[in-house]
Order: sequence, then C-alpha cells, then structure tokens
Amino acid sequence: MLNQKIDVSIVIISWKMKDLLSRCLQTIYNFTEGISYEIIVIDNNSQDGTSEMIEENFSQIKLIKNPENRGVAPARNQGIKEAKGKYILILDADMELIDNSIKHLFDFMEKNPEAGIVGCKLVDKDFNLQSSCKRFPTLLAFLFRRLEWIEAVKNSNTLKNHTMQDWDHNQIKEVDYLIGACQFFRRDVIDKIGMYDDNIFYGPEDIDFCLRIWKAGWKVYYYPFTQIIHHEQRITKKKLFSKISFKHFAGIFYLYRKYNFRIKI
Repeated sequence: MLNQKIDVSIVIISWKMKDLLSRCLQTIYNFTEGISYEIIVIDNNSQDGTSEMIEENFSQIKLIKNPENRGVAPARNQGIKEAKGKYILILDADMELIDNSIKHLFDFMEKNPEAGIVGCKLVDKDFNLQSSCKRFPTLLAFLFRRLEWIEAVKNSNTLKNHTMQDWDHNQIKEVDYLIGACQFFRRDVIDKIGMYDDNIFYGPEDIDFCLRIWKAGWKVYYYPFTQIIHHEQRITKKKLFSKISFKHFAGIFYLYRKYNFRIKI
C-alpha cells in the first residue's frame, strides 16, 4: 500500500560518479526540510566503490545494485517501482543542492494541480545558467548540440531556438520539456502514462516522458525561484564516437521513429 506519509521519493542513478554522488546526497540531507522524503539510489555497476560508499556513509538509503549498466530509463524505472512518495523526483548524481529546492518544487506542485511535472533552474559551479528547459528539437538541433564547439553552430538560430536563448529564464513558464537531471512529477503521472521508455538506453528519455505528460493533459513547468548546481558530465559530447554515444544516437532515432518524425504536442 502507498505510504502517503512520504511526500517525495528521490530517485538517483549513478554510473562511475562516486564522489559527485556523495556530495549530492550530503547536500540533500543538509538542505531539505519541511517535507518527508526517501532516497533510492541505483548503482549501474559503477565498479568505483559507489555501492560501498553508500552502505558505509548513507545506510538509510535504499540501494539497488545492478550487475551491469542498464542505462538511464531502465534504471530510473527500477527506482520508481520502489518509490512510495506522493511525488517522485528524478535527480542526476552530479547535482549539488544549495537551497531547500525540493520543498520549493513540492510547494509549487501542491498549488498547481494542472502541473504534471516541474524542474528548477540549473546552474554550473560558477552559477552560469544551464539550459535545463528546451523546445522540442529538430534532427538538426540534435546534431548541432554535438557540435557546439563550432562557433557558427553555437550561435545558430537552430540551437538558440532549441535551448530557448531568446528568454531570460527568470519567470515560471510552460515549456516543451525539462532535461532529466531534475524532473519532479506526480505519482499520478506514472499511473496514467507509465514510466520512462525502457527502449531508450541513454538520451532522449526526458523528451519522450515530457511529451507523454503533455499528451495526457498535464502541463510541463520551469520554476526558476530555486536553483541547483549541476556538475554536468556531458559524456556523449566529450567522446563523440564512444559506445555510449552510439547508444545515445540510437535513442534519438528511436524517438523520432516512435512519433513518426513529428515530435510536438
């Protein structure tokens, strides 16, 4: 039976991010108050001491140890299946809280029943804005995201439109989708649309999830009045021709095939 005494279930997957995950977990405990919560961590066979670190330093956390790297969507779904909260928060392991952000997102959702999912402002370690909410991408925009090191691509209208550079990110706004680093959603969403698409190993599962939320009649919101530091790893951009990059590209093409090459609300 669902334990409604738990307000938020925080689900974090980790792959070879032991130190960043440790910082993330400690900041959750340091800053989160005014709500009840549980933390569920899925270790995707990191083999870097992640599981041992959690067992030694955070024994209260529910830990799921995968014998292999199951990818993003399947591992998140493992955590969601164990979640008991009224709301579920998906966080990346490389996040660092500096505010009572989870309570702020909880309060927003409590006051806005039309919201199916919300994400907050993300910044880098120097507090520069990160593009955490975006417009649905074209295939060209997906390609340009991998070529941002080229100045002409970085300043292209295609990329600026996709990453919403025409907007200051300082107001609450309905957006097409939120990146998976921070997605706070109702349990009712899972009951109605299901979980993340297991066919997407790594990549656009966040786009697919938000699109299905829109199609189910809820809204997707960006909430800028609290922020989290995101020590973004950008692994597919650092290693364009790695195995995980190819899995990412496969996920992109799967997504477009799934929606007959028409990704829109």
